[in-house]
Amino acid sequence: MGVRTRIAAVAALALTATVLVAGQAEAGGNHSSLKPVATGLDGPRGVSTYKDKVIYSVTDGSVYATDGHKTWKLGQVPGGFAPAIDTNKWGTTYALTGGGGPEGDTPPGGATLFRLRPGKSPVPVADIGKYQSHDPDPYNLADPPTESNPFGVAALRDGTVLVADAAGNDLLRVWPNGKIQTVARLKPRVVKTPAGLGPEAPPAGTMIPAEAVATSVTVGSDGYWYVGELRGFPATPGTSEIWRIKPGSVGAVCDPVKPNKGNCKRYADGYTSIVDLAGGPHGKLAVVQLARESWLKFEMGGSTIGSLYLQYPGKGHRAGYKRELVRGQLNLPGGTAFNRWGQLFVAGPVFGPGAVYRVKY
Repeated sequence: MGVRTRIAAVAALALTATVLVAGQAEAGGNHSSLKPVATGLDGPRGVSTYKDKVIYSVTDGSVYATDGHKTWKLGQVPGGFAPAIDTNKWGTTYALTGGGGPEGDTPPGGATLFRLRPGKSPVPVADIGKYQSHDPDPYNLADPPTESNPFGVAALRDGTVLVADAAGNDLLRVWPNGKIQTVARLKPRVVKTPAGLGPEAPPAGTMIPAEAVATSVTVGSDGYWYVGELRGFPATPGTSEIWRIKPGSVGAVCDPVKPNKGNCKRYADGYTSIVDLAGGPHGKLAVVQLARESWLKFEMGGSTIGSLYLQYPGKGHRAGYKRELVRGQLNLPGGTAFNRWGQLFVAGPVFGPGAVYRVKY
């Protein structure tokens, strides 16, 4: 199986009955806690906010909003795995479907950005898969270089939308009329093969190239665009980076060999299997790790415990210290968001029964 679409295979595990018994693990002692906002959800993943509302997505493609008293449906896009979502400053919510079909193909309505309208059918804004079929990944290591698995979305203040493609290893910008432009491409990184991956993997310690797998995008309080990586096979822990991209960039290259050059610079390093980012006040980023031991170890039957971090800014446009919240309490978290008051929300697990929580920290 190719490395660029392994996250699609992880999503396909939702079809099996033995993936996960959902629920909270033991509480951590780091002075943070979870307060349920919406419960009894099937595979919650995407989270966004608008004023006093929290918006979230679930497995069948439905997107809901709640104000803490009532809940209503904003729309529904093709499901199977909850879409990524974001809401712009005018309250318009976008839903992004992935491209990972059961045979590695794009299912009907997949790899598409939709605009939701309450009480009406969602409006397709752009066919991401079609665009990627004509915009091959020049740094591809496996699978067709034209594959697409859109996984992260961020709505900008000018009405355009950013899309992180986990198969294309790139960041796209989409206009309301459907025009798409490639903002940046993420190059592979040479990593050390971890132990315990089985006889088909290279020997432990072998240095091999691993693809970026761009799963997440957000806008920081500084206005810059931030992209997070999952890290492809062998999914070495601690090798997922966060990149800081100059707004308005076109054709930028995020290069781990030259991480401080050009319009895409490395902002943070040392993460594992990032699946979502959220920009918060005072330069903070919320960072979600699907599984703290890596997505591959989870896929091989390992721990389902994921992570949520607050990444604080440092000096010189580089990250400072990071702080883990609700340690040990999140099973396969999928999405996170801040509201206008700096309150933080997280959703999960992405498979099975779950909830959206407010994180008190």
